Amino acid sequence: MGYGNEEQFLTREQRETLIASYLGKTVNVVIDRPIGFHHVTKGVHLDYTVNYGYLPGVAGGDGEEQDVYVLGVTEPLEVFTGPIIGVVRRADDNEDKFVAAPEGVAFTAAEMAEKIHFVEKYFDSTIESLFG
Repeated sequence: MGYGNEEQFLTREQRETLIASYLGKTVNVVIDRPIGFHHVTKGVHLDYTVNYGYLPGVAGGDGEEQDVYVLGVTEPLEVFTGPIIGVVRRADDNEDKFVAAPEGVAFTAAEMAEKIHFVEKYFDSTIESLFG
């Protein structure tokens, strides 16, 4: 079971529209949890093995800015520009997560799942990739 806020701000239809409008689009991500960042939330300790951030000014399902995992980069970042290549759909949370990677870098859904398992193991999530 997830540890996110249970109140829903966007409907499932609005979330689907948001996802469809961003898949494949190049975005600018502000990284607020770089590789190596230690985060504690609701008693869960997370050490980030990928860069994680948000799309400024784009509301996600929880009413906060849309979250993004950044894959394919091995050093901590402050900002990132690249395409959205996948989405993490959470059945037990009020938001979905985007997945971005450098231009020309592809990850399958299984590869994404492996890289973000450190967080997503706490949720009932499925992953969709533009690359299968």
